[in-house]
Formats: sequence, structure tokens, C-alpha cells
Amino acid sequence: MSQTSPERRSLVVPERWEPSSELEQLNDRMRRMLEQTFGGLVGAAPGDKQGWSPLVDIEEQDDAYVLEADLPGVRREDVKIEQVGSELLISGEFKERDRKGILRKQTRRVGRFGYRIALPEQIAGDNIQAKLKDGVLTVHVPKAQRAQRRRVEITS
Repeated sequence: MSQTSPERRSLVVPERWEPSSELEQLNDRMRRMLEQTFGGLVGAAPGDKQGWSPLVDIEEQDDAYVLEADLPGVRREDVKIEQVGSELLISGEFKERDRKGILRKQTRRVGRFGYRIALPEQIAGDNIQAKLKDGVLTVHVPKAQRAQRRRVEITS
């Protein structure tokens, strides 16, 4: 006769599956791999290894380049835009607000941010304009006169 041992039941309650938690963990692992590979954030301001880079759209128009950067909650006085040669640098800081209670979860970015882009040298740097409205920074970089596109008529 074979003896069978009584079945033991575990008192450990199974952990509830949370897909958003798994996505956050995957995102963190990917970010760490990229930082290890490329040595910090791609597009971050120089010397700012702990910062983050905002999402930016760049549109080329006939007479200018238009950059739109998502900076929700960032104040105008906390953003700095510089042109250095043919590069445009956008940097600043999103300051964390004071809280009355205990912060249980934080997924919004805070702290220093930076974005860098190399523009063609044919820009009119003296006429760059920027505005911050509804959490979107819009930077209008006019092209130099010689770089503007113009149509050439063909004659017979």
C-alpha cells in the first residue's frame, strides 16, 4: 500500500494581477537599459544626467521651423531657451508642489528637464520667438533669407 500525504494548502493569498504595474516595471527596465547604453537621457541638456526630456514635435515650414514641446504644469519663468551656434537648447525645471498628505503613487515627471536639437545653420537666430500656452511651449525659428524655399518658374 502506498501512503499518500495529506494535501497542504498554502495560507499565502495570491497576488492580484495589475497590468499597469507590469508596464511601469517594463518602462523602468527599458529606461535603465537605454541610460546604461547611451549614458544618460537622449536629448537632455548638457551636464544634466538626472533630468528628463519632454516630448517635442518639429515641423518644417517654408519660412521657419516650429517646435512644440509638452511642458504641462511648467511656469514660463522656469523655462530657458538658448541658441548656441546651430543648436537650440530648451531646459528648465518642473517643481514639485507641496502636498498635505502622503503621496502614495507618483507617475508625473518632476525635476530638471532638457531638450537639444541641431538646426541647419541657415536660421535667423535674432528672430526666434517662443510662447508657452496651455502646457505647450511653441518655438518659432525663422529660416535665414537664403535658406527659404522658393519656386522657380520654368520658361520655354
